[in-house]
Amino acid sequence: MLGEYRIAGRRASEIAANIEGAVGSGELEPGQLLPPMRELAADLGVNPNTVAAAYRTLRERGVIETDGRRGSRVRPRPATTTRNAIRVEPPPGGRSLAEGNPDTALLPPLAEAFAAAARSHDADPVLYGEGQLDPEFARLARERFDADGVPPGPVAATSGALDAIERVLAAHLRAGDAVAVEDPGWGSLLDLVTSLGFKAVPVALDDDGPLPEAVADALAGGARAIVVTDRAQNPTGAAITAERAAELRAVLGRYPRTLVVEDDHGHAIVDQPLHPLAGATAHWAVVRSAAKAYGPDLRVAHLTGDTVTVDRVQGRLGLGPGWVSRILQRAVAHLWRTGAVDPAAVARAYGERRAALVDALARHGVTARGRSGMNVWVPVPDETGAVTRLLRAGWAVAPGARFRIATPPAIRITVSGLTPGDIESLAAAVAEAVGPMPARSYG
Repeated sequence: MLGEYRIAGRRASEIAANIEGAVGSGELEPGQLLPPMRELAADLGVNPNTVAAAYRTLRERGVIETDGRRGSRVRPRPATTTRNAIRVEPPPGGRSLAEGNPDTALLPPLAEAFAAAARSHDADPVLYGEGQLDPEFARLARERFDADGVPPGPVAATSGALDAIERVLAAHLRAGDAVAVEDPGWGSLLDLVTSLGFKAVPVALDDDGPLPEAVADALAGGARAIVVTDRAQNPTGAAITAERAAELRAVLGRYPRTLVVEDDHGHAIVDQPLHPLAGATAHWAVVRSAAKAYGPDLRVAHLTGDTVTVDRVQGRLGLGPGWVSRILQRAVAHLWRTGAVDPAAVARAYGERRAALVDALARHGVTARGRSGMNVWVPVPDETGAVTRLLRAGWAVAPGARFRIATPPAIRITVSGLTPGDIESLAAAVAEAVGPMPARSYG
C-alpha cells in the first residue's frame, strides 16, 4: 500500500507529523492510499483512537482526504504541495508570461523612500512597547480607505496581503469551517485556505465579480466566510461593479454573521472605482498590498475592518513577529506622500496591453477575458497541450490548474512584460496552440 515507506510515531501528533513530512518530501505521493486506522494502530502498537486523531489532524490541515469505506489517501494536491509548484519555465531564448509580476519599469525607485525612513529612524528610533503602527502610515492608509468609501475602522499592518488574509481568517474560524472562494482564483489563497484546515467552497464569477446566486448557494451551504477580490482579480481581471456590489451586499445581508474579506491588491494599478462590500455583515476586512504598485519585496500590506477583527489581528501579531518594521511603514508612507506612483498612468499602461492582446486573440477566433489588472484569462480545450505548444513557440504561460477548483481548463497570460511588437506574434501562437473557443462563463 505504501511501498517501502513505513509510518512511525506513538502519539497522534507524531504520526501526523511523520505522514505530513513524507508527503512534503515526496515519499508519499498524491493519491496514495493510507493504511486503515485499525491496521496502522496494530502495526504501531497504539490505540486506534490515536491513529484516528492523527488522520483527523491531517484532514484538517488539508494533507489527506477520507472517502468513507474507500479509506484515507493523500490529497491529489496536498497542502504541502502549493499550486505555485506547478511552474512552467521558458525555453532558452523564450519569454515568461507566467509569474504574475508587475512591470519593473512601472515601479518607483525606492532609494529616497528608504533614505527618508532611515533618517526618521535615526532621529527617533522605534523601541519595544511603542505600538505596531507608524502614525503617518496609519493616517495615510485610513485617508485612502475613506476616499474609496470603505467604512470607518482601525488600521493594521501585515507582511503582505496573504499574511493579512490568513490572520483575519484565523481570527474568526476554526479547522473544518467552510470558506467561499472565487473559482478561478488566486492560487496562493486557495492553498492557504486548505492549509489552515478550512474547506474551500468554489464560487463562480464573471467580469463583474462573484455571481450573487453562487455566493448565496455557498452561504446557504454553510460557508462561514467569503474572500473576494474587488478589482484586478487574479487570474481573470474581474472588477466588481456598483450593480454587482449592491446584489452581493443584499445576499450578504441575509447572512449577517458571515466574515467578509476583500482583497484590493489592485488599488493603485487600476482605474475602476472601488465598490466595497465592507459593512454588509458584522465582521469584515479590506486588505491592500504595496506589492503590485510599489514592488513585491516591500512585503507591506495594510487592512481595515470592524474593531473586533482588527483587534484580534493585532493581538495575534503582537504574540508573533510583534509588528511590521516601522522603517518599512515609513518608506511606504513616503511613497504615498510624494505621489511616487501615478495610478492612472499605471492603469493605462496595463490596460492598453490587455486590450491589445484580447483584441488580437479575438481576431484569431480566441475568446479571452481581462477587464482590469495585469492578466488575461484564456479558456482552452486542453490545458496541458496548450501550455506545451506555447512553450515550443517560445512562450511560457501559467496553466489554469494553479487557479482552478471546478472551472474548465484555461491559461493565464501576464501582460506586464509585453511590448506592442509582441502582441500579434503572441496572439497567433496562442491561437495555434488552443484553437478557437466559444464564449463561456468562468463557472
